[in-house]
This record gives sequence, structure tokens and C-alpha cells, in this order.
Amino acid sequence: MMKRTLLLLGISLIILHGSQAQFLKKLKHNLDSVENAKNAKTTTTTTSTPATTSSSTSSTTSTGNVTQNQAAEAIKQALSKGVSSGIALLNKQNGFFGSDIYKVLLPPDAQKVESTLRQIGLGSQVDKAILQINRSAEQAVGQAAPIFVDAIKQMTITDALNIVSGDNTAATTYFKGKTTDKLKSAFSPVIKGKLDSTLATKYYSDIVATYNKLPTTINKANPDLQGYVTDKAIGALFDQIAKEESSIRTNPVSQTTDLLKKVFGGLGK
Repeated sequence: MMKRTLLLLGISLIILHGSQAQFLKKLKHNLDSVENAKNAKTTTTTTSTPATTSSSTSSTTSTGNVTQNQAAEAIKQALSKGVSSGIALLNKQNGFFGSDIYKVLLPPDAQKVESTLRQIGLGSQVDKAILQINRSAEQAVGQAAPIFVDAIKQMTITDALNIVSGDNTAATTYFKGKTTDKLKSAFSPVIKGKLDSTLATKYYSDIVATYNKLPTTINKANPDLQGYVTDKAIGALFDQIAKEESSIRTNPVSQTTDLLKKVFGGLGK
């Protein structure tokens, strides 16, 4: 049963892409081979090695020349590539501020604040706050690399096989579970320091204080930016990693190493 399960895991690596019908035929053939070998072994009463060997250890079980170790290494390469691309895109000037997707605007409870203050001539103060909020996110993302490297090093073969046989963002989901708390701890002080050093916190606090003092204000806005910007920065980074992972799984152009091509590139076409 264990050998059959391991074979199924190995086979799942090559059916991610390519001809489904052809892989299913290969699946049946290999399962039959393993079952026959298992039955032959159980009927042998001597301790000698069977003449025909049709299985190997769990670390090298393979189908279509893709082993579990290769699968594990491939997913680590994919994760490393996704992380590098995400950080490179966001950890630079205008990585957030110049992005139509990731630009950090004022918190939801401050949207009305922004509108009201622009109407009374304080638009430039609002713009300064938004700019510096984004600058803090851009700087914080640079702290992510060692956290992700550590998570990749700790990944087991079982983790990697589950990821490879999962959906197009299974690796990103794995990363979220392993790194989110550490990323918050690393990003938060960087964002606070950047906000404080560039007066962004003061800009925003002044905006919120002004709004909260208006006679028409019933629901007061929260002047604390640190947690909000931290969550936005982490969310953008994971979104980029997910996009890169999906591309590696489905787009041959993104399979930039021989191993990525072998594991994700429709082996056996």
C-alpha cells in the first residue's frame, strides 16, 4: 500500500500539464507493474532479492524519470524565483506608489476623511501622507528575503510533494502559513521607523485629528497607520508570489531551469 501511495505521489508530478489521457494510461501501467511486483514478493519464501526490481526508496520513487527529490528541489526553485521576483518588483522606489495594483491608499475608515479634507483645501497634506505610506511599504518588503529563505530550508519532501500536486498557488498558501507572523514582526518596525522619519505619521495624524474635530464628524477615524500598512505590504508580496508560482506551473517561458521544465513542463508529451 505504501509503495502504491508513493507511486501515486510521483505520478501526480507529471500530470499537472500535458495530455491527460496519455498520463492516465501511464498511471495504469505503472500501478499494475508495482502491484505485480508486490504480489510476487509476498509469495517468495526465501530472503533472496527478486530477479526483477520495480520499486525504489521513498526519496527516489519516480514516474517518467521525475523523482521525489527532484520534485522537492523544483518546488524550492519555484518558491525562490517567486520570492525574488516579488521582492524585486516591490522593494524599490514606486514599487507601491507607482503601481495601479499595489498603491496603498488611506485606510477604509479614512476614505471619508480624505474626501472631506480635499474639499476644504487640505489635499496636498493628504497627498504627502499617501506618498510616505507607500515609501514605508516599499522599504519594508526588503526585509522579507531571509524569512522566506528560512522557510524554504525547513521544507520537507512531504511538504514539497503536497505543494507540487496542489493547486496553482499551493506554494503561496504554504508560505503564508509559515511566514506571515514573522513577516509582520519584521515589517512592522521598519514601517514605523519609515513613517516616523518621513513625517508620514504626523501627516496622517494631523489629517485624522483635523477631521475628527470637524463638527460634522460622528464616527471618529483611527490615526494608527502601522498595522494597516504592514498588512498591505505583506498582502502585495504574497500576491506577487502567487502570480509567479501560477506562471511557473502553466507557462513554459517561466520555467527557467531544466528541473522546472522537467517537473512542471508536461513531461511525457
